[in-house]
Amino acid sequence: MRYLSLSSSIKVALLFSLSFTATSTSSPSLFFSNPKPYFPFSLSSRHLHKATAADLLSLLGPEDQASNVDPIEAKQLRSCLKFLVPFNLTSIEDDVVSVKRRSMVGVIGQRREIEEDELIRWPPSSVLDLARLSFDYGGDPGVIHHALDPTIIPVPDVEGSKKSRCELTRTPYGWHFINDELNAYLVFLFEMIASRGPSVGLNVSLNRYDFFHGHLFLAKDTGRLGILFHAKEYPAYDKKVFPFNMGYCQRGSDLAYDSTMNLRNILWLAPMPSSSSDAWVAPGVLVVLDSRPDGIIYRDLIPDYVQIARTLYEDDFGEVAVDVNYLNVGGTSSPNYELFVC
Repeated sequence: MRYLSLSSSIKVALLFSLSFTATSTSSPSLFFSNPKPYFPFSLSSRHLHKATAADLLSLLGPEDQASNVDPIEAKQLRSCLKFLVPFNLTSIEDDVVSVKRRSMVGVIGQRREIEEDELIRWPPSSVLDLARLSFDYGGDPGVIHHALDPTIIPVPDVEGSKKSRCELTRTPYGWHFINDELNAYLVFLFEMIASRGPSVGLNVSLNRYDFFHGHLFLAKDTGRLGILFHAKEYPAYDKKVFPFNMGYCQRGSDLAYDSTMNLRNILWLAPMPSSSSDAWVAPGVLVVLDSRPDGIIYRDLIPDYVQIARTLYEDDFGEVAVDVNYLNVGGTSSPNYELFVC
């Protein structure tokens, strides 16, 4: 099984584990104790129109897009947004943005917080250029593919993954972007999420069981560049709270399944260009999406069959171009992280 992750294996696991768990667990499971369907909202309070990933992207876009979202849904969606960088919606001309651009020299913790915030709102020129191209070409993933260095980089063993016959990436090899600044920015995003996550209740570790990958997409209708990151990828098997066998990559996991699973989806959006000028109509965004069971994201955006996994699917946000993986190829004793675009 080449790429069995929490988001994909849960479909298979449900078929085999649900009936077994119901009969073999000595005490009721936290998630299967009630045989009746669980609706966190009463049927009378549900709207005929379900919120969508497009609605979420609109709320994080320019004001004219945000105003098109149903006000009740907008309020509920906003209640599920935990920003890692304060979100300030502005429209700024390109010559002003150029002043705000920051170098990727330095690492997390060595920059001031305000400098890190600005790297999210107004990334380096290489990121802005890619965002502009993605927008101008209507969300064509070929824009991303053309920006990759064709040199193939084999994915080595990652924290004993080979011994477990676990393949973490879609392919056994990856690439880098031609522009090194783009690669550095992706690394910055991973480390920024790990560093800022605890401020909103998300504690992640950069390892093969928890946080190591994201899906780069180009948004439907707008072509806006974004990445949907997934943390908490391989929780440990637990017959009471997580009775799912997820295959080779889960073996050896000590990652607890708990309430922090609600925060496993993290969204980055590049600044959004104007369609009529060189202006930028929305800044960059980095936000944790709270999929708690009483929230609208859980109710409307997460398919029923993966609600236990709290998985948002990248395909719902747009056309997926590549996966970005940040892997510890040095092992637990001497960590050495490398980027692989697959």
